Parts: sequence; structure tokens; C-alpha cells
Amino acid sequence: MIIDCIADLHGYYPKLDGGDLLIVAGDLTASDQKHQYAEFATWLERQDYKKRIIVAGNHDNTIHQHPFTWSEYSDSAYLCDSGSEFEYTEPVRNLFDSEDNSLVYRKKLKIWGSPWTLTFDGMNPRCKAFTVDTEKELAEKWAMIPDDIDILVTHSPPCFFLDRTIDNRIVGSRSLNHQTACHIPQLKIHVFGHIHESYGRMDTDFIRINASHVNEYYQPVNPPIRVTL
Repeated sequence: MIIDCIADLHGYYPKLDGGDLLIVAGDLTASDQKHQYAEFATWLERQDYKKRIIVAGNHDNTIHQHPFTWSEYSDSAYLCDSGSEFEYTEPVRNLFDSEDNSLVYRKKLKIWGSPWTLTFDGMNPRCKAFTVDTEKELAEKWAMIPDDIDILVTHSPPCFFLDRTIDNRIVGSRSLNHQTACHIPQLKIHVFGHIHESYGRMDTDFIRINASHVNEYYQPVNPPIRVTL
């Protein structure tokens, strides 16, 4: 199964290769204008995936004020402290007939999405959607994450994992790191963004992905990160 992950689009909408599952982890438009969300929606629906998962970010004030809905699209799900499922099938080799490809095994991935991040000194007041002031408040958001999910999508990075700023500060959420490490035993993938300059992938006990499409200069230089399960 092919999963493509991208975040922090900031109005840049690349043509993607297509696959099974697309995950978009926040900061969707160039300047948070209503018509730009329509542009994002048009781009999203043109991408060739069986299911699409969307989470908002701190630049997405319009969504914070007027909750997004994708109810008209059965293959797209906007998650805000909520979950979705993705069912897929895999072929099973027939031990008695090597040419028989008719056997399949149905699998289900459980996905949870949350948009929250911490505020910081000097933060643009127009970029405070889904933000809180303390780590304690963030921990309350993460406590809603079920312990039986396979994929977690947040806008915030966890502390110590792909969360280093250009001035060498570690800014990820400590409570998110604790939640993923201690309370979600079957987690396979955690997708996030927010810190553009820490784009990348880390494979440890599960896969952590900072999928920021733009770099620290808001240039769209980072391709989506693909995971094959």
C-alpha cells in the first residue's frame, strides 16, 4: 500500500503521483482567503488516491472559525480531534495454486488527526488558529487520541523529532512525544509539519515524518514523502 504525506503547502499545489492514501497535515493556503480553500479543494480532488486525510494548521484561521466539511466527498476526511478508517486489501499467496491470485486479505488502518500547536513569542496574530499557550493544554488535546490507532496526523511535531528550527531550537511538543511513545502501542506512522526546516523522515519504533512542502523561506522545494506498507 502506498501512502503519500505532505504538509505546509502554503498555496503551492504540486501534481502528485497518486497511490492509496494521501495525508495533508495543515497550512493549506497561501493567505487564508476563502477562495484559496476552493483552490485547495480542487487540487485535492484531482489527486489520484483512494482516500485523502486533511488536518488543519496554525495558518488555517478560516477553518478554525468555520469548521471544514468534506461530507460530500466519501473519499476525503477532514480530521479535528477525530478519526477515520481506511480499508484496503492485499493479495494472499495460495499455497496450493501459485497461479491463483483471487485470494485477498482485507485490512483496516485506524487514523486520528489533530491540528493543535503551541503559541510562541513573536507569533503573527494572524497565524494562531488551533493554538494553545501551554504544554498542559496540548496534553489535554493529545489525551483524546485513542490507543489503538495505526496512523497519527498532527500539525505539531513531537519534541526531539524533526522539530529543530533554523536557529537550532527544539520546539516540538513534549507531551505529544510522551503520548506517542507511551500510549499508542500499535502506531505505525506519525505525520506532521509546522517546522519547515526540519523536513524529513525518521524510522525508529515507528515512522515519523515531517512532510513540510515549503522550506524556511516558503519555497516549495520538498517533495511529498512516500511510505509503503
